[in-house]
Amino acid sequence: MTATTASGHPAQGSAADGRSSRGRGADGHPRRPRRAGRPSAVARSRAAPLLFLLPAFAVYAAFALYPLGRAAQFSLFEWRGFGSSTFVGLDNYADLAGDAAFRAAIGNALVLILFYAVIPLVVGLVLAAVLRRGQVRGMGVFRTVIFLPQVIALVVVAVAWRQIYSPVGPLNQLLDAVGLGALARGWLGDPSTALIAVGVIGTWIEMGLVMLLMLSGMSRIPQELFEAARLDGAGPVKEFFAIILPAVRGEITVALVLTIIAALKTFDLVYMTTSGGPGNSTTVPSYEVYFRAFDLREVGSASAVAIVLTVLIFAINVGVTRIGERES
Repeated sequence: MTATTASGHPAQGSAADGRSSRGRGADGHPRRPRRAGRPSAVARSRAAPLLFLLPAFAVYAAFALYPLGRAAQFSLFEWRGFGSSTFVGLDNYADLAGDAAFRAAIGNALVLILFYAVIPLVVGLVLAAVLRRGQVRGMGVFRTVIFLPQVIALVVVAVAWRQIYSPVGPLNQLLDAVGLGALARGWLGDPSTALIAVGVIGTWIEMGLVMLLMLSGMSRIPQELFEAARLDGAGPVKEFFAIILPAVRGEITVALVLTIIAALKTFDLVYMTTSGGPGNSTTVPSYEVYFRAFDLREVGSASAVAIVLTVLIFAINVGVTRIGERES
């Protein structure tokens, strides 16, 4: 029986009322029963970003991760690119450790980092600071012109510079005109100058990209900082080191990552200008992959070089990124 008060009404807090209240929400409306197996809103919100990334990841996996995995697989075999193959384990990597040509290619690539990354960064920083301070007219046109080497095909760039460096080319003619004809030579045919000549081309290509990145970072610096520094008597050099350099550390990191990758994976420029010669003075790892795979028919060894180059690029750029994050 239901408990009642003296007036005959049901008592508050009775068992029947308790049972009826369990099926209602805080606002008194009946609760909707949750369907079994239906994902919650939290789960759906977590899965949505992954679903948006899935198409891009599928393309990346098909055109980057899968070929890289196949290269790693080929590096464990001795194979001529057709016919049967022989499993050799890590022998291809062990052979690279004592291969003088491979060591020379790695050394040349590290030298190219100086021309592709370090020199463009220094020159680009200084020129960007000068342009920002001088407020040059027609900056949009200037930025377009300085960025042109990035949009021109490297094959075209290589052919043009090969003509410049030729024994009867414009460079030697200019040296003759200014009385320095004794310095004239076949720049790409001399083992002592071939790598430097290729590196100068890399500097010309990357300098515009670095300068635009630096100008973009400097445009975000508040003008009040420069005005305050000038009131304190700071000159251009002190402004550069106290204001500009700390403000563009993020852009410096990005520029180094992009240019180091370009230096380590350069192939078409070397192939079109020197073909790795004279001797192995301009051989780089990317060219070594091509030479071993298509000229020597050593696909396993070429794949091992490709994997080592991938690991080297990844390690250097992770180090650069970590240093940049620590400094910022």
